[in-house]
Amino acid sequence: MPSAQAAIARGHNFSAGPGALPTEVLEEVRDELLSFRDAGASVMEISHRSPQYTDVHEGAKAKMKSLLGIGDGWHVLFLQSGASMQFHQVPLNFLKPGQTADYIDTGNWSAKAVKEAQIVARDRGATVHVAASSAGADYTFIPSEAETSRSPEAAYLHFTSNNTIFGTEFGAEPLADCPLVCDASSDFLGRPIDTSRYGLIYAGAQKNIGPAGVTAVLVTDEFLQTRMEGLPTLLDYGTHAAKLFHTPPVFAIYIVDKVMDWITANGGLEGMKARNAAKAATLYGAIDASDFYRGTAREDSRSLMNVTFRLPSEDLEATFVSESKAHGLLALKGYRTVGGVRASLYNAVSPEAVDALVGFMRDFEASNG
Repeated sequence: MPSAQAAIARGHNFSAGPGALPTEVLEEVRDELLSFRDAGASVMEISHRSPQYTDVHEGAKAKMKSLLGIGDGWHVLFLQSGASMQFHQVPLNFLKPGQTADYIDTGNWSAKAVKEAQIVARDRGATVHVAASSAGADYTFIPSEAETSRSPEAAYLHFTSNNTIFGTEFGAEPLADCPLVCDASSDFLGRPIDTSRYGLIYAGAQKNIGPAGVTAVLVTDEFLQTRMEGLPTLLDYGTHAAKLFHTPPVFAIYIVDKVMDWITANGGLEGMKARNAAKAATLYGAIDASDFYRGTAREDSRSLMNVTFRLPSEDLEATFVSESKAHGLLALKGYRTVGGVRASLYNAVSPEAVDALVGFMRDFEASNG
């Protein structure tokens, strides 16, 4: 176990991404860093086709499938270039000439996904339909079903399940007669989901399941078979579903594999749901109990992963962020375009970290309220 001094030195990490990793996982990585298993070298130094790394790669995929309760009808791909590449790769694969794809716009990242899809649609004579948007209300809520208009025979419906900048989250999957495509980067494996509704799910690892450098893409074989033909090799999901085509981000996947074990050992997705709901309830409770702090997301749309709030003035917010860092509470500054304060409560953020933040908030209000 780390010493008390080392634990204090690490601080409580509320970063929105790259986010906190489980301490136990970091300790395992530290212990294996110089020599991985019987390889006689670091996992970063061995071939991605070696038996040692193959066990890691296939193990990570199998464990992810097990946590989600999905079987052989799904492919798990470990790709690169983050969720931002998927904004383009999804329509490139699945939006054919003459088709329409529906998008729900609930924040910066979904707006970027719309923009990339429109580029593909323009080149192919296809259509991108924004089925709902909360942009007019500064993305403070998730549109209801009544506020969503769907296209008949849409190729897919794309949504962003959690919005890191604005602190909103879908409580359940949107209704659709077509496959759902989801950017789940910031709440992936933070709770159970109904995978039967989806054609494809993608998630940058650096929020909730690992470090920056790898993106998990899960796609059903049925949906995969509907993709365009003649795609660029590396941008064709089928290339990666068929085989390990080129060198993957080995070290990042190695850590994802360990995080899968950590999630399993801590109750699986039901355990993560309970853990994350309790942390969020503690923090939102502190915000709602005070006139000094004000949540920015509508209560029925609040995220369990990214809690966003304001103080009475920007000067006080700057002081809050500065003093919180001195108390070992890290990365609480809001996104650069919206300001305020943001605490990201990803799976690996401990309940003790949230308690420490709430304690600091109370002390700060007593001194500055």
